[in-house]
Amino acid sequence: MDKIDSLSDAERQRCEVWTRVMGYHRPVSEFNPGKQSEHAQRQHFREPATSERIATKVSAQWKPCA
Repeated sequence: MDKIDSLSDAERQRCEVWTRVMGYHRPVSEFNPGKQSEHAQRQHFREPATSERIATKVSAQWKPCA
């Protein structure tokens, strides 16, 4: 595992990114320049991190009945 292989630019394959837009999937490369810019600025989130934050807030506010 010490050796790291790398590819030359001629050997690389372009990766096409698709995204869901208004209920259907479309490649980002076909977006107009404005939409491509919006896509690049999107904030992505991870579901587990969001769920943990919500659970922490709920448990902090929850008080058992006496």
